[in-house]
Amino acid sequence: MNFSEINKLYFLGIGGIGMSAIARYFNSRGAEVFGYDKTETALTKKLVEEGMTIHYDEDPSKIPGGVDLVVWTPAVPREHLEMQYFIANNIPVKKRAEVLGIISRNNPTIAIAGTHGKTTTSSLVTHILRTGGILCTAFLGGIAQNYKSNYVEGNSDWVVVEADEYDRSFLQLSPKIAAIMSMDPDHLDIYGDVDKMHESGFMAFVQKVDINGSIYVKNTLAQFFENQKVETFGINQGQYRAERIRVEDGWFVFDFVAPVVGISWEAFPADFGGSVGNRSHGEIRFENVKTAMPGRHNIENAVAAAAIALQLGVTEEAIRKALTTFKGIKRRFQFIHRDDTTIFIDDYAHHPTEIRAAVGAAKELFPGKKLTGIFQPHLFSRTRDFQNGFAEELDKLDEIFLLDIYPAREKPIPGVTSDIIFNKMKNPNKHRVTLDNVLGFLKNKKIEVLMTIGAGDIDTVVEPIGEWLQGRG
Repeated sequence: MNFSEINKLYFLGIGGIGMSAIARYFNSRGAEVFGYDKTETALTKKLVEEGMTIHYDEDPSKIPGGVDLVVWTPAVPREHLEMQYFIANNIPVKKRAEVLGIISRNNPTIAIAGTHGKTTTSSLVTHILRTGGILCTAFLGGIAQNYKSNYVEGNSDWVVVEADEYDRSFLQLSPKIAAIMSMDPDHLDIYGDVDKMHESGFMAFVQKVDINGSIYVKNTLAQFFENQKVETFGINQGQYRAERIRVEDGWFVFDFVAPVVGISWEAFPADFGGSVGNRSHGEIRFENVKTAMPGRHNIENAVAAAAIALQLGVTEEAIRKALTTFKGIKRRFQFIHRDDTTIFIDDYAHHPTEIRAAVGAAKELFPGKKLTGIFQPHLFSRTRDFQNGFAEELDKLDEIFLLDIYPAREKPIPGVTSDIIFNKMKNPNKHRVTLDNVLGFLKNKKIEVLMTIGAGDIDTVVEPIGEWLQGRG
């Protein structure tokens, strides 16, 4: 399909983070963009400000004439009246993943995959490349604070995308460079079990990488790709790695070590060996690299992003600058309020592994402080599949407020409520609450470090909680 001939598009589910990035891509190229979403949000309001037309009723009469292409997310059911209208009228419909796949075949693409870490890492890759003078285009799964958007327009050939494993979407991509950040069990409603997720998901994805391209894999996952040529990264292990990790004056500090093989040396002086060493020794080392991103999981993300940047010729100076100036992702360990007595952090974590990383980062940054969490489970199937893991990780908080499940695209599953997590928790300071009453409960508690955790509509209480904390003085 030739996108240059597409003049009018319609997005079914335009308010989704992945959908809106593609909508912004076409809007920036002068196409007319229309769309439907179930509810108005801050993001859809922003899209309207940018010139798109959006409505919130399931009403085919509001669909404009002359639509060239419909972009659809599986989060909108096929039974949707507007979807049925497009099918009945033979208007071309493509999944979001298909459209992103076409873009990736037309441009050299860097695709970041993983059940966790892909949004931060793809945003980091984007920021490091742009800091180093490679003005890539990027489709991100979150709002990058440096760019105030999930879509970044560039004028180089390179495109950075998130490779989403849900619904096997990433198998539509044809990347030149790929990274796999994690492969923890998730989306078992799609794959059936973790082995099938590995085989028909991630292992199939790496087969999509250009035969002359590069694949970066977390060192602990290398065993899954023994028949594939991969580069490994990690903490204290892997070809690209972080060593001597510590916290200094609010920064995470580490040494970045990389092999000399595979590095594009054109951007480096002939005698360059990094901060320490020489390329004749087989490795380079950048000492005392700083990042404001909390948590060891984010250091792994930084290592992977720096490895990709080195391959493309980005300098040590630019990598260092980018890591210190990266402001993070909205709702990824985002500081909402911070004063001498109280810290409030909002995080998108919706899987036990992500909760472990977020809570661990908070404990490392604020040792000895009371840690209070508000958690909203996301999806009935995920709650059912990982109830033990959720209970185990939430027990690590000093006090926990547990909300009802946010259903998203799913219908209820009999017997599956937040209570199956709550009843497995051993934490004596646990409470079942709702979005409507949680702030009232908080006002009677001692708050030192507070975290809102989850991927549903828990974000609607973030601003009221922040305003309450601000008003306390």
